[in-house]
Amino acid sequence: MRYLEGPFAPVTEEVTAYDLPVTGRIPAELNGRYLRNGPNALGVEDPVVHIWGMGQGMVHGVRLRDGQAEWYRNRFVRTPGFAPMVHVIEHAQRTFALAEGGLPPAELDEELNTVGGCELGGTAEGFTAGAHSKHDPLTGELHSLSYMVGHDLVQYIVTDAGGSVVQTTAIPLTRTPFMHDFALTENHVVLWDTPLGFDGFDCRWLPEHPTRVGVMPRTGGDVRWLEIDPIHVSHTLNAYDDGDSVVVDLVTAEGPFDPADPGAIRPMLDRWTIAPDKIHQRRVDDRPQDFPRVNEARATRPHRYGYSAATALYGIPFVPEGMPPDDAFTNALVKHDLERGTAEVHGFGRDEAVGEAVFAAAGEGEDEGYLLTYVHDPLRNASDLVILSAQDFTGEPVARVHLPVRVPLGLHGNWLPDH
Repeated sequence: MRYLEGPFAPVTEEVTAYDLPVTGRIPAELNGRYLRNGPNALGVEDPVVHIWGMGQGMVHGVRLRDGQAEWYRNRFVRTPGFAPMVHVIEHAQRTFALAEGGLPPAELDEELNTVGGCELGGTAEGFTAGAHSKHDPLTGELHSLSYMVGHDLVQYIVTDAGGSVVQTTAIPLTRTPFMHDFALTENHVVLWDTPLGFDGFDCRWLPEHPTRVGVMPRTGGDVRWLEIDPIHVSHTLNAYDDGDSVVVDLVTAEGPFDPADPGAIRPMLDRWTIAPDKIHQRRVDDRPQDFPRVNEARATRPHRYGYSAATALYGIPFVPEGMPPDDAFTNALVKHDLERGTAEVHGFGRDEAVGEAVFAAAGEGEDEGYLLTYVHDPLRNASDLVILSAQDFTGEPVARVHLPVRVPLGLHGNWLPDH
């Protein structure tokens, strides 16, 4: 079971370390916390049937201030049952760990200790904020698409900047979907109803189920469904309105998708233009990549740049343009210029392991800022927080903050700047 070994292997202890050593220079304008959540699967009784993504949530964080790395902490999310293990966000000046499938969020304090379970985005029907809840940077609202196993519907939930639910829309479906992510524009919600869904409590690929793309006004109302050839949708980079069409950049893969072996697919970056009566699908980059992110200031609006990762989850060589296959990277970060149709690649060593990178803004320009990610350093058997300049993407890291322990490959996180 490779999802319990190597870069995926769980860690057993909670660690606190202060005044972390740094190679390079931490930009003085980065004041805040870089946090990332993920499953830390301890005590697995039968590794053969273990599913990566299941396990107790553990949040890893580094505190940056005034050019210093003040601390590193890793903390289990301590709630009953399966603790939220997918994402960690800030909303209404509070920090939350998020999950999906009906698991409620948990609130964390500034030092990543669990305050307790909470009802962020909670509705009368028992739905709460989902794993890929999205902020609108102009309104301050948090938008969620939430599903619960056993319910043949999803709920679209809007939480205002103060943390109160102000809108709930039920969207009926034919069974419980595995709706891990969705897309949000200034005026629309876009959702994917794919063959991946629940047969009872068993999540699997149901080939008889059609693949549909739904577009709904953010104000609620009817969903306009368009059917396409079967496909698996992994994650959304960003989306925006363009006249009477919606443009979505997203990561897709050919099915079937097996939740027990998520690394068996080949995810690629696509652009979908959803017109009123059809969907134009265009391949942006056919090299294996996932975990796409955007400068969150551009969320729901037109964007030029996007960032993705080639990771050990898939282990497929990623070959930069103009380089021979022997120089391919199995761990790399990619900066896409979607206006020019070009891509820059920042590769890491073959035995290093890189995860999702998040954008930390340092100015008004769309790529004026830094990319932050955890990278496993095999020479130390520990991880570094790597900071790259978005405008010098292929150059040497601006800084490497050396952590005392390894951070397992996980899921999603955010840069939470000081207010």
